[in-house]
Amino acid sequence: MPLIEKIMPISARPRRVPNPLVAALMYDDFCVFEFACVAEVFGLPRPEAGPNWYTFKTASLRGRNVVGQYGTRMAVDMDVHGLLDAGTVIVPGWRNPEERPPEALLQALRTAHARGARIVSICSGAFVLAEAGLLDGGRATTHWRYRGAFEQRYPGVTFEPNVLYVQEGTVITSAGSAAGIDMCLHLVRSDFGVRAANLVAKRLVVSPHREGGQSQFVVAPVDVRESGGFGRVLEKIRSRIDQPLTIETMARWASLSPRSFHRRFVGATGMSPGEWLSVERVNLAKILIEETTQDFETIAAKSGLGTATNLRHQFRRRLGLSPRSFRKAFGL
Repeated sequence: MPLIEKIMPISARPRRVPNPLVAALMYDDFCVFEFACVAEVFGLPRPEAGPNWYTFKTASLRGRNVVGQYGTRMAVDMDVHGLLDAGTVIVPGWRNPEERPPEALLQALRTAHARGARIVSICSGAFVLAEAGLLDGGRATTHWRYRGAFEQRYPGVTFEPNVLYVQEGTVITSAGSAAGIDMCLHLVRSDFGVRAANLVAKRLVVSPHREGGQSQFVVAPVDVRESGGFGRVLEKIRSRIDQPLTIETMARWASLSPRSFHRRFVGATGMSPGEWLSVERVNLAKILIEETTQDFETIAAKSGLGTATNLRHQFRRRLGLSPRSFRKAFGL
């Protein structure tokens, strides 16, 4: 029986996050692309994901409408005090990293964080979180071109220059604009599971999972929709994920030498073929653990991880917990 027929639909196994309200902080000259990433993931109705999906609202300092880049105009839902009711607060960029945000805004972020909200930034929004003191003593990231300014202004924060996003407890920062999508999918995956994140990613036509520690620099992004070329090779690899795969075999599918294939693969995905395979196999194992009752040896074999011992090793390495603990937290 095909894998898809063995997995229950998302709507048959609804989850409920403690506070589903996601609030985006809006401001004059707001970053349109960063906001669009947030709105696309959290603001669209998704009945196929079940009844407990997010509620999405926007807030500005005084509840007034805002004007963004390119002359866009936005009518917001509430003033900054509305952030205090949110389970997740997102700062989608900031208009000028050299400009300190208003103290009332910073205080609202501090209070929301103290009340248990996740505080999240995309790209230059990390400067707002840093000004609020929410990054002190921890790790953070933002767009690589802001590294010098960020490190100089916030010496108490450990800057991570070559990652997509960093999570420090309930505070999450992401790198350049497009990395915000990866970070948003990470939140969906944390709240609703792997299949829900995959569903959203499919609607966006983006990769369902790029590790937060992956490099910001991807030389040639791969469009898996293309009918031929490297994207087709990746799909062929995924279709045989449970089989032993050598770099020589994969290179032959791409009509490349192993050395050229390795170089092209790293440039296209930001990861070596072995690391990418490991991530894909763990992702498949997560789906099987979440949505079936199969034993771990069977899941290890079907996901290409081989044995339950290797399954446990990969889960602890990548997730910091055992397959059993993952099933207890996220399984049926």
